[in-house]
Amino acid sequence: MVAVTVIREVTEVADLVAVADLFASIWGRADRPVAPELLRAMAVTGNYVAAASEDGVLTGASFGFLGHDGLHSHITGVIGAGQGIGYALKQHQREWALRHGLKTISWTFDPLVRRNAHFNLAKLGARPVSYLPDFYGAMPDAINGADKSDRLMVHWDLVGGPQWTEPGPGVPALSIGDDGEPLEGKADGPVLLIATPPDIEALRRTDPALARSWRSASRQILGGLLDDGAEVVGFEQGAYVIVREQQ
Repeated sequence: MVAVTVIREVTEVADLVAVADLFASIWGRADRPVAPELLRAMAVTGNYVAAASEDGVLTGASFGFLGHDGLHSHITGVIGAGQGIGYALKQHQREWALRHGLKTISWTFDPLVRRNAHFNLAKLGARPVSYLPDFYGAMPDAINGADKSDRLMVHWDLVGGPQWTEPGPGVPALSIGDDGEPLEGKADGPVLLIATPPDIEALRRTDPALARSWRSASRQILGGLLDDGAEVVGFEQGAYVIVREQQ
């Protein structure tokens, strides 16, 4: 029997408490990353709070607020792999934004989480606009561990979509070594590839030092390239595709 997924905006306290508890469960936190009373205030003042349920069971939620350039999607979480639910939530969010006259949704994500990079860039077509070192400060939860909270800020154009063209073959500027370590390349050429580890969240649990080395390498190379004006134009086979202007 196929599960029935329902996504709806929520404003009532009981629903918002359930959403806040869901976020706490997904991130493995004793406290709630977003308080129900904040969600309540945001929901009744015209911001976005939505919940996804399968056969009446809460399986995902998303919270966003109005920013200077559109809707900022602050937190979205789904139980388990949840790719289908996550995609449905983002499409619901997109429709909500368009109904409110908004043309862009922005959000941040950890650039080392490969599945999120693929989802955000390859599936949705969001475009990274900046690298933000340790954006939230310490986040000692089950996902972030003791790692620095570096983030990529992305913008999702709801009207035009990404205007990307095939950049041609790339040169590895950061790749994966035989022991899973980050290997820096020469980074010579207009198109570069920045690899990500297969599962950074597991790596933080099993080898925190190696996880930190990936954070440092990504910040230096990916962050450095974006700071210098390079553009991320895709995500293929676990790596960011970067185009930079030739000097």
